Amino acid sequence: MSLKLLTISFLLTSTLLSFFFIQTKLTKPIAAITPPINSLYSPKSNLSYPVSFAYLISASDGDARRLKRLLSAIYHPGNHYLIHMDQGASASHHREIAEFLTQNPVFRRVGNVWMVGKPNLVTYRGPTMLATTLHSMAILLRTCKWDWFINLSASDYPLLTQDDLIDAFSDLPRDLNFIQHSSRLGWKLNKRGKPIMIDPALYSMNKSEIWWVIKQRTLPTAFKLYTGSAWTILSRSFAEYCIVGWDNLPRTLLLYYTNFVSSPEGYFQTLICNSDHYRNTTVNHDLHYIAWDTPPRQHPRYLGLPHYKKMLTSNRPFARKFKDNDRVLDKIDRDILNRRHRALFSYGGWCSGNNLFGTGSCSGFEEENYGVLKPGQGSRRLKTLLNRILSVRYFKKMQCR
Repeated sequence: MSLKLLTISFLLTSTLLSFFFIQTKLTKPIAAITPPINSLYSPKSNLSYPVSFAYLISASDGDARRLKRLLSAIYHPGNHYLIHMDQGASASHHREIAEFLTQNPVFRRVGNVWMVGKPNLVTYRGPTMLATTLHSMAILLRTCKWDWFINLSASDYPLLTQDDLIDAFSDLPRDLNFIQHSSRLGWKLNKRGKPIMIDPALYSMNKSEIWWVIKQRTLPTAFKLYTGSAWTILSRSFAEYCIVGWDNLPRTLLLYYTNFVSSPEGYFQTLICNSDHYRNTTVNHDLHYIAWDTPPRQHPRYLGLPHYKKMLTSNRPFARKFKDNDRVLDKIDRDILNRRHRALFSYGGWCSGNNLFGTGSCSGFEEENYGVLKPGQGSRRLKTLLNRILSVRYFKKMQCR
């Protein structure tokens, strides 16, 4: 009898300790993962920003210049940034990005930009793309406080300043998740739901294409499949559920999507729409302007000057994809982001003086400017879009079905 009581006591104690262990992991400093550039900037003033975003920027070989331009365009001291350069990229590209981060005086002072020290080998259309997103999400959860997680690629670009984005999101409920989704899979049922594929990057150091298993599987009955855009804006609450969910659904679906082609276009959609707790927090929109090819709409076209007006009137905060140093990026910098006179960063309250009268390096921004917002037309455009997609008529009608 005493042995039985001892066993029960041991199990209860283990369960309790595991709970505290999980909580400790969520607040574990990033120094235990990869050395930070500096400690997080703590201004002496009591000013702060109403909301904060955690960005994942994914890049592959040849993306170094595009990545640097994108990071400069979306940088803000109130946000947090994690760079993932594919393990398959050349050593020179890894070194170039690392030097760019460590040599910038603002990045060093604020300490809110990191680079994944042990990057993943990523295969196009493989589950390693999803694994990278979840890996980065876990790092950011353990590193800093933020309200929404945004994943971008090096070929994305903003259509407003970060002051605009922060201002537009400041009045929104913090549990909203911007995930474009649909249960109407159409051709994807037979082309993605039934086939079984293997991503060699899960077990091999050598990069190669995914390969297919001859035998197919039946469609699942334990959960309903959803599909949608791979580009999302996720709440911190839902991100924590994905990483340390209190039920087994996140892990069950992760195992299922390991053999699912283009899993980033289905995992988060299927997870949130099969969760009773989160299904009503979905906003059916990815907040990206994308010019798709003709059906089946699988490959986005490169954007250029002919697309500029449509991008602007779409009221979306991001667009993709762009060629390296395309002329339309210069126009966005000049007319939308106010990056003039070779300014490094976009216009914002934290460095507005530098951008207007200097080089735009913002290396000497003052503490009293921390927390100051100067939103412009971009904020008004985005609020127009948000008011429409969050209206009662649209919001409930377009949720998970």
